[in-house]
Amino acid sequence: MRILYLDLDSLRPDHLGCYGYHRETSPNIDRVAEESVQFTNYYCSDAPCMPSRTALMSGRFGIHNGVVGHGGTAGDMRREGKDRGFSDRLKTESLPGMLRKLGFKTASISTFAERHSVWTFNAGFNEIHNVGGSGNESAEQVLPTALKWLEDNAEVEDWFLHLNFWDPHTPYRAPEHLGNPFENDPMPEWITEEVFQLHKQKKGQHSIEDMNALAKSHYYNYVRHQKPIEEHDDLRMIIDNYDCAIRYMDDHIGQVLRTLEKLGIMEDTAIIISADHGENMGELGIYSEHGTADQATCRIPMIVRWPNGLKGVQDDGLHYQLDLAPTLAELLNTPKVESWDGLSYAGSITKGEQTGRDYLVISQCAHVCQRSVRYEDWLYIRSYHDGYHGFPKEMLFDLKNDPYEQYNLASERRDICREAVYLLNEWHDEMMMTMKEDNDPLWTVMKEGGPFHAKEYRN
Repeated sequence: MRILYLDLDSLRPDHLGCYGYHRETSPNIDRVAEESVQFTNYYCSDAPCMPSRTALMSGRFGIHNGVVGHGGTAGDMRREGKDRGFSDRLKTESLPGMLRKLGFKTASISTFAERHSVWTFNAGFNEIHNVGGSGNESAEQVLPTALKWLEDNAEVEDWFLHLNFWDPHTPYRAPEHLGNPFENDPMPEWITEEVFQLHKQKKGQHSIEDMNALAKSHYYNYVRHQKPIEEHDDLRMIIDNYDCAIRYMDDHIGQVLRTLEKLGIMEDTAIIISADHGENMGELGIYSEHGTADQATCRIPMIVRWPNGLKGVQDDGLHYQLDLAPTLAELLNTPKVESWDGLSYAGSITKGEQTGRDYLVISQCAHVCQRSVRYEDWLYIRSYHDGYHGFPKEMLFDLKNDPYEQYNLASERRDICREAVYLLNEWHDEMMMTMKEDNDPLWTVMKEGGPFHAKEYRN
Protein backbone atom coordinates (compact mmCIF):
# COMPACT_ATOMS: atom_id res chain seq x y z
CA MET A 1 0.00 0.00 0.00
CA ARG A 2 1.29 3.43 -0.99
CA ILE A 3 -0.15 6.47 0.79
CA LEU A 4 0.39 10.08 -0.30
CA TYR A 5 -0.69 12.64 2.30
CA LEU A 6 -0.91 16.16 0.84
CA ASP A 7 -0.66 18.60 3.75
CA LEU A 8 -1.69 21.97 2.31
CA ASP A 9 -1.10 24.84 4.69
CA SER A 10 -3.90 27.31 5.52
CA LEU A 11 -6.31 25.82 2.98
CA ARG A 12 -9.97 26.45 3.70
CA PRO A 13 -12.29 23.99 1.94
CA ASP A 14 -14.82 26.50 0.61
CA HIS A 15 -12.17 28.00 -1.68
CA LEU A 16 -11.95 24.70 -3.59
CA GLY A 17 -14.15 23.88 -6.55
CA CYS A 18 -15.04 20.45 -5.14
CA TYR A 19 -16.50 22.18 -2.07
CA GLY A 20 -18.63 24.48 -4.21
CA TYR A 21 -16.39 27.50 -4.78
CA HIS A 22 -17.36 29.63 -7.79
CA ARG A 23 -13.75 30.16 -8.92
CA GLU A 24 -11.60 27.56 -10.65
CA THR A 25 -8.88 27.41 -8.02
CA SER A 26 -8.34 23.65 -7.79
CA PRO A 27 -8.89 21.57 -10.95
CA ASN A 28 -6.38 18.91 -9.92
CA ILE A 29 -7.64 18.57 -6.36
CA ASP A 30 -11.19 18.46 -7.76
CA ARG A 31 -10.21 15.57 -10.04
CA VAL A 32 -9.03 13.56 -7.02
CA ALA A 33 -12.22 14.46 -5.14
CA GLU A 34 -14.35 12.90 -7.87
CA GLU A 35 -12.79 9.54 -7.00
CA SER A 36 -12.88 10.03 -3.24
CA VAL A 37 -14.89 10.35 -0.06
CA GLN A 38 -15.11 14.06 0.69
CA PHE A 39 -15.65 15.17 4.30
CA THR A 40 -17.55 18.44 4.78
CA ASN A 41 -17.39 18.88 8.57
CA TYR A 42 -13.76 18.08 9.27
CA TYR A 43 -11.91 20.18 11.86
CA CYS A 44 -8.50 20.57 13.40
CA SER A 45 -8.84 19.96 17.12
CA ASP A 46 -6.22 22.56 18.02
CA ALA A 47 -5.28 25.58 15.94
CA PRO A 48 -3.18 26.92 14.39
CA CYS A 49 -0.11 25.32 12.75
CA MET A 50 1.97 23.73 15.50
CA PRO A 51 -0.91 22.56 17.75
CA SER A 52 -2.80 21.18 14.74
CA ARG A 53 0.03 19.13 13.28
CA THR A 54 1.11 17.94 16.72
CA ALA A 55 -2.41 16.63 17.33
CA LEU A 56 -2.45 15.01 13.89
CA MET A 57 0.81 13.13 14.30
CA SER A 58 0.45 12.27 17.99
CA GLY A 59 -3.22 11.31 17.70
CA ARG A 60 -3.94 13.30 20.87
CA PHE A 61 -5.67 16.57 21.74
CA GLY A 62 -3.48 19.52 22.69
CA ILE A 63 -4.74 19.32 26.26
CA HIS A 64 -3.21 15.82 26.36
CA ASN A 65 -0.01 16.23 24.33
CA GLY A 66 0.69 19.67 25.83
CA VAL A 67 1.04 21.70 22.62
CA VAL A 68 -1.67 24.36 22.36
CA GLY A 69 0.38 27.44 21.45
CA HIS A 70 3.39 28.72 19.52
CA GLY A 71 5.67 29.56 22.45
CA GLY A 72 6.29 29.15 26.14
CA THR A 73 5.62 25.92 28.01
CA ALA A 74 2.66 25.15 25.72
CA GLY A 75 4.99 25.13 22.70
CA ASP A 76 6.59 21.83 23.75
CA MET A 77 5.11 18.36 24.01
CA ARG A 78 4.70 16.95 27.48
CA ARG A 79 7.61 14.81 28.61
CA GLU A 80 7.08 11.24 29.72
CA GLY A 81 9.24 11.74 32.79
CA LYS A 82 10.11 8.82 35.03
CA ASP A 83 7.92 6.43 33.02
CA ARG A 84 9.97 6.89 29.85
CA GLY A 85 11.63 3.74 28.61
CA PHE A 86 14.75 3.30 26.48
CA SER A 87 12.73 4.81 23.62
CA ASP A 88 9.92 7.29 23.99
CA ARG A 89 6.36 6.36 23.04
CA LEU A 90 6.31 8.60 19.97
CA LYS A 91 8.69 6.20 18.25
CA THR A 92 5.84 3.74 17.74
CA GLU A 93 2.70 5.66 18.78
CA SER A 94 2.96 8.59 16.37
CA LEU A 95 1.03 8.22 13.12
CA PRO A 96 4.18 7.61 11.01
CA GLY A 97 5.63 5.49 13.83
CA MET A 98 2.61 3.20 13.67
CA LEU A 99 2.99 2.89 9.90
CA ARG A 100 6.72 2.26 10.15
CA LYS A 101 6.03 -0.52 12.66
CA LEU A 102 3.79 -2.11 10.01
CA GLY A 103 6.67 -2.11 7.53
CA PHE A 104 6.00 1.15 5.70
CA LYS A 105 8.79 3.37 4.50
CA THR A 106 7.82 6.75 5.94
CA ALA A 107 9.03 10.10 4.62
CA SER A 108 8.21 13.76 5.10
CA ILE A 109 8.99 16.55 2.65
CA SER A 110 8.37 19.56 4.85
CA THR A 111 10.09 22.44 6.62
CA PHE A 112 7.42 22.52 9.32
CA ALA A 113 9.52 21.02 12.13
CA GLU A 114 12.23 23.62 11.60
CA ARG A 115 9.80 26.53 11.21
CA HIS A 116 8.35 25.94 14.66
CA SER A 117 11.25 24.02 16.24
CA VAL A 118 8.80 21.20 16.85
CA TRP A 119 11.23 18.34 16.31
CA THR A 120 8.82 15.79 17.79
CA PHE A 121 6.87 16.14 14.53
CA ASN A 122 9.61 14.11 12.83
CA ALA A 123 9.15 11.09 15.11
CA GLY A 124 8.48 7.90 13.18
CA PHE A 125 9.73 9.06 9.79
CA ASN A 126 12.51 7.15 8.05
CA GLU A 127 13.39 10.20 6.00
CA ILE A 128 13.05 13.93 6.51
CA HIS A 129 13.55 16.21 3.51
CA ASN A 130 13.99 19.87 4.44
CA VAL A 131 14.09 21.88 1.22
CA GLY A 132 14.91 25.11 3.05
CA GLY A 133 12.87 28.24 3.50
CA SER A 134 11.41 27.49 6.91
CA GLY A 135 7.87 27.59 5.55
CA ASN A 136 8.51 30.52 3.23
CA GLU A 137 9.26 28.33 0.20
CA SER A 138 6.92 28.18 -2.78
CA ALA A 139 5.64 25.12 -4.59
CA GLU A 140 8.30 25.20 -7.31
CA GLN A 141 10.96 24.79 -4.59
CA VAL A 142 9.21 21.77 -3.04
CA LEU A 143 8.19 19.96 -6.22
CA PRO A 144 11.60 18.69 -7.48
CA THR A 145 12.27 16.90 -4.19
CA ALA A 146 8.79 15.36 -4.27
CA LEU A 147 9.07 14.12 -7.86
CA LYS A 148 12.54 12.66 -7.28
CA TRP A 149 11.33 10.85 -4.15
CA LEU A 150 8.42 9.32 -6.05
CA GLU A 151 10.67 8.21 -8.89
CA ASP A 152 13.23 6.74 -6.49
CA ASN A 153 10.55 4.85 -4.54
CA ALA A 154 8.16 3.79 -7.30
CA GLU A 155 9.12 0.14 -6.84
CA VAL A 156 8.68 0.19 -3.05
CA GLU A 157 5.41 -1.55 -2.22
CA ASP A 158 4.58 0.10 1.12
CA TRP A 159 5.29 3.75 1.74
CA PHE A 160 3.76 6.83 3.38
CA LEU A 161 4.80 10.21 2.03
CA HIS A 162 3.85 13.40 3.87
CA LEU A 163 4.14 16.20 1.30
CA ASN A 164 3.73 19.75 2.60
CA PHE A 165 2.98 22.80 0.41
CA TRP A 166 2.83 26.26 2.01
CA ASP A 167 1.53 28.56 -0.72
CA PRO A 168 -1.91 29.44 0.76
CA HIS A 169 -0.22 30.68 3.94
CA THR A 170 -0.11 34.46 4.22
CA PRO A 171 1.36 36.49 2.46
CA TYR A 172 0.03 34.50 -0.56
CA ARG A 173 3.14 34.95 -2.66
CA ALA A 174 2.31 33.22 -5.93
CA PRO A 175 4.90 34.40 -8.47
CA GLU A 176 4.07 37.33 -10.68
CA HIS A 177 4.18 35.25 -13.87
CA LEU A 178 1.00 33.44 -12.82
CA GLY A 179 -0.92 36.65 -13.37
CA ASN A 180 -4.42 36.82 -11.91
CA PRO A 181 -6.75 34.16 -13.33
CA PHE A 182 -9.56 35.55 -11.15
CA GLU A 183 -9.48 39.25 -11.97
CA ASN A 184 -12.83 39.01 -13.76
CA ASP A 185 -14.48 36.69 -11.23
CA PRO A 186 -16.77 38.18 -8.59
CA MET A 187 -15.77 38.24 -4.94
CA PRO A 188 -17.79 36.11 -2.49
CA GLU A 189 -21.32 37.53 -2.43
CA TRP A 190 -21.58 37.80 1.35
CA ILE A 191 -18.85 40.47 1.60
CA THR A 192 -21.10 43.39 0.70
CA GLU A 193 -20.40 47.10 0.94
CA GLU A 194 -22.31 47.15 4.23
CA VAL A 195 -20.20 44.30 5.65
CA PHE A 196 -17.02 46.02 4.49
CA GLN A 197 -17.95 49.26 6.25
CA LEU A 198 -18.56 47.38 9.50
CA HIS A 199 -15.24 45.59 9.18
CA LYS A 200 -13.45 48.83 8.41
CA GLN A 201 -14.54 50.19 11.80
CA LYS A 202 -13.16 47.19 13.67
CA LYS A 203 -10.02 47.71 15.75
CA GLY A 204 -7.43 45.26 16.98
CA GLN A 205 -5.44 42.33 15.67
CA HIS A 206 -6.06 41.15 12.10
CA SER A 207 -8.62 43.85 11.38
CA ILE A 208 -8.52 45.79 8.11
CA GLU A 209 -6.81 48.61 10.02
CA ASP A 210 -4.16 46.16 11.25
CA MET A 211 -3.76 44.70 7.75
CA ASN A 212 -3.06 48.16 6.37
CA ALA A 213 -0.36 48.68 9.00
CA LEU A 214 1.20 45.33 8.08
CA ALA A 215 1.14 46.36 4.42
CA LYS A 216 3.63 49.12 5.29
CA SER A 217 5.85 47.04 7.58
CA HIS A 218 5.75 43.56 6.00
CA TYR A 219 3.72 43.05 2.84
CA TYR A 220 5.39 45.78 0.80
CA ASN A 221 8.12 43.21 0.05
CA TYR A 222 5.68 41.15 -2.03
CA VAL A 223 4.68 42.27 -5.50
CA ARG A 224 1.04 41.20 -5.12
CA HIS A 225 0.48 43.44 -2.08
CA GLN A 226 0.59 46.88 -3.60
CA LYS A 227 -1.97 49.00 -1.76
CA PRO A 228 -3.90 49.42 1.49
CA ILE A 229 -7.52 48.31 1.84
CA GLU A 230 -9.52 51.54 1.65
CA GLU A 231 -12.53 50.75 -0.53
CA HIS A 232 -14.77 47.70 -0.80
CA ASP A 233 -13.26 46.60 -4.11
CA ASP A 234 -9.77 46.70 -2.55
CA LEU A 235 -10.67 43.49 -0.71
CA ARG A 236 -10.29 41.80 -4.08
CA MET A 237 -6.52 42.03 -3.61
CA ILE A 238 -6.62 39.79 -0.51
CA ILE A 239 -9.11 37.30 -1.91
CA ASP A 240 -7.52 37.13 -5.36
CA ASN A 241 -4.04 36.71 -3.87
CA TYR A 242 -5.23 33.85 -1.65
CA ASP A 243 -6.99 32.15 -4.55
CA CYS A 244 -3.96 32.62 -6.81
CA ALA A 245 -1.81 30.90 -4.18
CA ILE A 246 -4.23 27.96 -4.11
CA ARG A 247 -4.26 27.76 -7.91
CA TYR A 248 -0.45 27.90 -8.09
CA MET A 249 -0.16 25.11 -5.53
CA ASP A 250 -2.82 23.08 -7.35
CA ASP A 251 -0.83 23.34 -10.59
CA HIS A 252 2.11 21.68 -8.83
CA ILE A 253 -0.12 19.04 -7.25
CA GLY A 254 -1.16 18.25 -10.82
CA GLN A 255 2.47 17.51 -11.65
CA VAL A 256 2.66 15.15 -8.67
CA LEU A 257 -0.46 13.31 -9.89
CA ARG A 258 0.87 13.05 -13.43
CA THR A 259 4.11 11.59 -12.07
CA LEU A 260 2.16 8.91 -10.22
CA GLU A 261 0.42 8.07 -13.50
CA LYS A 262 3.69 8.04 -15.46
CA LEU A 263 5.22 5.68 -12.90
CA GLY A 264 2.22 3.37 -13.16
CA ILE A 265 1.32 3.54 -9.47
CA MET A 266 -1.59 5.99 -9.51
CA GLU A 267 -4.36 3.40 -9.26
CA ASP A 268 -3.08 1.63 -6.16
CA THR A 269 -1.87 4.75 -4.33
CA ALA A 270 -4.11 6.14 -1.60
CA ILE A 271 -4.29 9.95 -1.83
CA ILE A 272 -5.30 11.99 1.20
CA ILE A 273 -5.71 15.76 0.86
CA SER A 274 -6.09 17.97 3.92
CA ALA A 275 -4.71 21.01 5.74
CA ASP A 276 -3.47 22.09 9.16
CA HIS A 277 -6.12 24.83 9.42
CA GLY A 278 -8.12 27.24 7.30
CA GLU A 279 -7.95 31.02 6.94
CA ASN A 280 -10.25 33.86 7.95
CA MET A 281 -11.38 35.93 4.97
CA GLY A 282 -13.69 38.35 6.75
CA GLU A 283 -15.22 36.05 9.36
CA LEU A 284 -15.32 37.81 12.75
CA GLY A 285 -14.00 40.89 10.89
CA ILE A 286 -10.60 39.17 10.48
CA TYR A 287 -8.62 38.89 7.25
CA SER A 288 -5.56 36.87 6.20
CA GLU A 289 -5.07 35.04 9.47
CA HIS A 290 -5.88 31.80 11.28
CA GLY A 291 -6.00 33.07 14.82
CA THR A 292 -9.34 31.96 16.27
CA ALA A 293 -11.24 28.81 17.24
CA ASP A 294 -13.93 29.45 14.67
CA GLN A 295 -15.33 27.92 11.50
CA ALA A 296 -13.01 29.74 9.09
CA THR A 297 -9.82 28.84 10.94
CA CYS A 298 -10.64 25.33 12.14
CA ARG A 299 -12.73 23.74 9.39
CA ILE A 300 -10.41 22.04 6.93
CA PRO A 301 -10.73 19.93 3.79
CA MET A 302 -10.44 16.16 3.95
CA ILE A 303 -10.50 14.18 0.73
CA VAL A 304 -9.69 10.46 0.86
CA ARG A 305 -9.10 8.49 -2.33
CA TRP A 306 -8.62 4.97 -1.04
CA PRO A 307 -8.07 1.96 -3.31
CA ASN A 308 -11.33 -0.05 -3.17
CA GLY A 309 -12.91 2.81 -1.20
CA LEU A 310 -16.09 4.64 -2.13
CA LYS A 311 -15.93 7.23 -4.91
CA GLY A 312 -17.82 10.49 -5.34
CA VAL A 313 -19.32 10.27 -1.84
CA GLN A 314 -19.85 13.12 0.63
CA ASP A 315 -19.68 12.58 4.38
CA ASP A 316 -21.29 15.30 6.53
CA GLY A 317 -20.38 13.87 9.95
CA LEU A 318 -18.31 15.75 12.52
CA HIS A 319 -14.68 14.60 12.61
CA TYR A 320 -11.33 15.77 13.97
CA GLN A 321 -8.11 15.67 11.99
CA LEU A 322 -6.61 13.56 14.79
CA ASP A 323 -9.11 10.84 13.82
CA LEU A 324 -6.85 10.06 10.83
CA ALA A 325 -4.41 7.83 12.75
CA PRO A 326 -7.03 5.35 14.04
CA THR A 327 -8.74 5.47 10.64
CA LEU A 328 -5.56 4.39 8.85
CA ALA A 329 -4.98 1.75 11.52
CA GLU A 330 -8.41 0.22 10.87
CA LEU A 331 -8.02 0.42 7.10
CA LEU A 332 -4.70 -1.41 7.45
CA ASN A 333 -6.14 -4.01 9.86
CA THR A 334 -4.00 -3.10 12.85
CA PRO A 335 -5.21 -2.23 16.38
CA LYS A 336 -5.70 1.37 17.46
CA VAL A 337 -2.92 2.72 19.70
CA GLU A 338 -4.27 3.01 23.24
CA SER A 339 -3.01 6.56 23.79
CA TRP A 340 -4.81 8.01 20.77
CA ASP A 341 -7.84 10.26 21.33
CA GLY A 342 -9.14 9.80 17.79
CA LEU A 343 -12.00 7.67 16.54
CA SER A 344 -11.85 5.78 13.25
CA TYR A 345 -14.04 6.82 10.34
CA ALA A 346 -12.85 3.94 8.13
CA GLY A 347 -16.47 2.83 7.77
CA SER A 348 -17.29 6.11 6.04
CA ILE A 349 -14.56 5.44 3.47
CA THR A 350 -15.31 1.80 2.70
CA LYS A 351 -19.03 1.39 3.45
CA GLY A 352 -20.60 4.86 3.65
CA GLU A 353 -21.35 4.40 7.35
CA GLN A 354 -22.17 7.31 9.66
CA THR A 355 -19.10 7.55 11.87
CA GLY A 356 -19.24 11.20 12.94
CA ARG A 357 -19.21 12.47 16.52
CA ASP A 358 -22.11 14.14 18.34
CA TYR A 359 -20.05 17.29 18.94
CA LEU A 360 -16.52 18.66 18.69
CA VAL A 361 -14.46 20.89 20.96
CA ILE A 362 -11.87 22.97 19.11
CA SER A 363 -9.17 25.13 20.68
CA GLN A 364 -6.87 28.04 19.83
CA CYS A 365 -4.18 29.39 22.15
CA ALA A 366 -1.59 31.00 19.85
CA HIS A 367 -3.41 34.25 18.93
CA VAL A 368 -6.29 34.03 21.42
CA CYS A 369 -7.26 31.61 24.18
CA GLN A 370 -10.55 30.15 23.00
CA ARG A 371 -12.43 26.89 23.18
CA SER A 372 -15.39 26.31 20.92
CA VAL A 373 -18.14 23.74 20.69
CA ARG A 374 -19.37 22.62 17.28
CA TYR A 375 -22.63 20.70 17.38
CA GLU A 376 -25.73 20.43 15.20
CA ASP A 377 -25.84 23.75 13.28
CA TRP A 378 -24.20 25.73 16.07
CA LEU A 379 -20.75 27.10 16.83
CA TYR A 380 -20.27 28.38 20.37
CA ILE A 381 -17.02 30.26 21.05
CA ARG A 382 -15.79 31.01 24.56
CA SER A 383 -12.90 33.50 24.85
CA TYR A 384 -10.61 33.33 27.87
CA HIS A 385 -8.19 35.85 26.33
CA ASP A 386 -9.38 37.76 23.27
CA GLY A 387 -5.88 38.46 21.92
CA TYR A 388 -6.72 42.17 21.49
CA HIS A 389 -9.44 41.44 18.94
CA GLY A 390 -12.29 42.91 20.98
CA PHE A 391 -14.22 39.64 21.23
CA PRO A 392 -16.88 39.22 23.92
CA LYS A 393 -16.60 36.30 26.34
CA GLU A 394 -19.28 34.34 24.48
CA MET A 395 -20.16 34.17 20.80
CA LEU A 396 -22.76 31.92 19.18
CA PHE A 397 -23.33 31.45 15.46
CA ASP A 398 -25.98 29.60 13.50
CA LEU A 399 -23.77 28.15 10.78
CA LYS A 400 -26.67 27.00 8.66
CA ASN A 401 -28.01 30.53 8.22
CA ASP A 402 -24.85 32.48 9.01
CA PRO A 403 -21.83 30.46 7.82
CA TYR A 404 -19.58 33.54 7.82
CA GLU A 405 -20.12 34.35 11.50
CA GLN A 406 -21.57 37.82 11.22
CA TYR A 407 -24.40 37.66 13.80
CA ASN A 408 -23.56 36.80 17.39
CA LEU A 409 -26.66 35.18 18.90
CA ALA A 410 -25.22 34.55 22.37
CA SER A 411 -27.52 37.03 24.13
CA GLU A 412 -30.61 35.80 22.24
CA ARG A 413 -30.12 32.06 22.58
CA ARG A 414 -29.00 31.50 26.14
CA ASP A 415 -30.48 28.00 25.95
CA ILE A 416 -28.04 27.02 23.21
CA CYS A 417 -25.14 28.63 25.09
CA ARG A 418 -25.97 26.65 28.22
CA GLU A 419 -26.09 23.41 26.23
CA ALA A 420 -22.73 24.22 24.64
CA VAL A 421 -21.13 24.98 28.01
CA TYR A 422 -22.43 21.65 29.32
CA LEU A 423 -20.80 19.84 26.38
CA LEU A 424 -17.59 21.81 26.90
CA ASN A 425 -17.50 20.79 30.56
CA GLU A 426 -18.22 17.15 29.69
CA TRP A 427 -15.30 17.16 27.24
CA HIS A 428 -12.99 18.90 29.72
CA ASP A 429 -13.86 16.45 32.50
CA GLU A 430 -13.06 13.53 30.21
CA MET A 431 -9.78 15.08 29.10
CA MET A 432 -8.62 15.76 32.65
CA MET A 433 -9.60 12.29 33.85
CA THR A 434 -7.71 10.57 31.02
CA MET A 435 -4.26 12.07 31.60
CA LYS A 436 -1.75 11.81 34.41
CA GLU A 437 -1.07 15.57 34.47
CA ASP A 438 -3.22 17.87 36.56
CA ASN A 439 -2.91 21.04 34.50
CA ASP A 440 -4.72 22.33 31.43
CA PRO A 441 -2.18 23.96 29.06
CA LEU A 442 -4.70 26.65 28.10
CA TRP A 443 -4.33 28.02 31.61
CA THR A 444 -0.57 27.67 31.40
CA VAL A 445 -0.68 30.03 28.41
CA MET A 446 -2.83 32.46 30.37
CA LYS A 447 -0.54 32.42 33.41
CA GLU A 448 2.56 32.93 31.23
CA GLY A 449 1.20 36.22 29.92
CA GLY A 450 -1.34 35.24 27.30
CA PRO A 451 -1.20 33.98 23.70
CA PHE A 452 2.20 34.24 22.04
CA HIS A 453 1.11 36.35 19.08
CA ALA A 454 -1.02 38.60 21.25
CA LYS A 455 2.12 39.54 23.16
CA GLU A 456 3.66 40.67 19.90
CA TYR A 457 0.64 42.87 19.16
CA ARG A 458 0.55 44.35 22.65
CA ASN A 459 4.22 45.27 22.48
